[in-house]
Amino acid sequence: MNLLDYGIVLLYFLLMIWLGFKFKKSEKDTEYFLGGKGFGWFSLCMSTMATQLSVISFVSAPAFVGLRAGGGMQWLTFEFGVPLAMIILIAFIAPALYKSSVVSAYAFLEKRFNSSSRLLLSSVFLISRAFATSVTVYAVSLILTSILQLSFMQTILIISVVTIVYSLEGGMKAIVYSEVAQMIIKVLGIFIIIYFGLKQIGGWDIFIQNVDTKRLEVLRFRNTGFDSQEFGFWPMLFGGIFLYCAYYGTDQSQVQRILSAKDEKTVKKLLLFNGLFRFPITLSYCIGGLILGTLVSLNADFAAKIPLEKPDLMIPVFITTYLPHGIIGVIIVAIIAAAMSAYSSNINSLAAVSMEDFIAKKWSIPSTKYVTYSKVAALVWGLVTLVLAFFMGNIAKTVIEAINKIGSVFYGPVVCMFLLAIFTKKIQAKSANTGVVVGVLLNLILWIFFKNIFWFWWNVIGAVTTFVVALICHYFIYSNRSVGQNTYVVENPTIIKALFTRESAILLSYFFLIMAICFYLTSLV
Repeated sequence: MNLLDYGIVLLYFLLMIWLGFKFKKSEKDTEYFLGGKGFGWFSLCMSTMATQLSVISFVSAPAFVGLRAGGGMQWLTFEFGVPLAMIILIAFIAPALYKSSVVSAYAFLEKRFNSSSRLLLSSVFLISRAFATSVTVYAVSLILTSILQLSFMQTILIISVVTIVYSLEGGMKAIVYSEVAQMIIKVLGIFIIIYFGLKQIGGWDIFIQNVDTKRLEVLRFRNTGFDSQEFGFWPMLFGGIFLYCAYYGTDQSQVQRILSAKDEKTVKKLLLFNGLFRFPITLSYCIGGLILGTLVSLNADFAAKIPLEKPDLMIPVFITTYLPHGIIGVIIVAIIAAAMSAYSSNINSLAAVSMEDFIAKKWSIPSTKYVTYSKVAALVWGLVTLVLAFFMGNIAKTVIEAINKIGSVFYGPVVCMFLLAIFTKKIQAKSANTGVVVGVLLNLILWIFFKNIFWFWWNVIGAVTTFVVALICHYFIYSNRSVGQNTYVVENPTIIKALFTRESAILLSYFFLIMAICFYLTSLV
């Protein structure tokens, strides 16, 4: 890097800080955590994708596709469940949450069950999201230390201080509008990498002649996920439906965007376009990974610079080796933007749940002090995730797998709890709570002792276990006990009417288009 590159990075930092102070006028919770509920679908959609397609995806997805042993284009199987999950969210979960007029997604559970359910799921979220955020912090350090030649602590301090300043000062408005810019920068960044990667190889034709065709295989119907084989069609389809229903519909970091929308039509558009935009962006990440992986096979010097045990360094090494100055600065900003988008959203959502479900619920906080307490909570979670980041390096072969493994422990039981709240009227809090606890514990047992079960199945197993245990408890254990059950009922349209909509037809058609593209890629093997 030279002064031009550092100047571009510094300018980006200053713009983010300026954006935070620009929106420094939040006086109440709905303004600070929900941005006054005035966002349109486009800004929320860009913000959601910026959080989901973070630095993990920007760097680690190409590494998985192009370099990781056993990797390849099967990473596209992550997209199978997205459009189908969006159909469920648009029809049932998102309307129920939006109509409940809550700030924390888990306050909805208190309306349907009781406070114990709210606190249980809030605790699950705080634990799982804190660990997932720490993986993001670890990834930032891993990537930027190799580019900036800084120590772990120096890199993290710079990124975290800037992120915390603009997210704490500006709240949800600063986060959403900054992520719109960050998403644009990330998309620009991956196309710059694709262009220069092809240039180093010698063009598209040379790339096609030398690409490892084994890595083009997407669909693996023979991989059941129960015999130590990963990324099969069935676990990625069914596990993905549960995972993305949970992530987009019950995880506070994403639900805050649903709750921040100006009306229900905006919520539908937000989820519809999230379902449509994800696949082409993920596909561009995968193509970038194939191109750089091919360059590794053709260029021994490039290959020698990438540690075998750290394939995530493929893009950082490419940046510092082949890109011209100025462009290096832009790509580094893209990586930093990818990191900040996830980090700021996660810190804000952790603070929101801490305030709404624990602090403000137990103590009476004056409205004039609410934002101050929220900032303190966000700062505390920022420090916690930084400490946890030191221990996140050995969860999986790539950080993108690590963050999804953590989520898969909790997502199935969590989404089942919300579905029980929406679709049942008689199941009590204790039954649902017991189901969640057993579902999470079973997934932890699978993680530790049953290595032959692919972790994507945990989403399904956890959900089914939660449902079965909740039913058993309801009919045989807690059926005659008074547990302080609330009487809130979710009014949903009939299942047929809710599912047969224009949005559902578009998303279902899109699912088959994704399948057709994946079949074509697999046929090239």
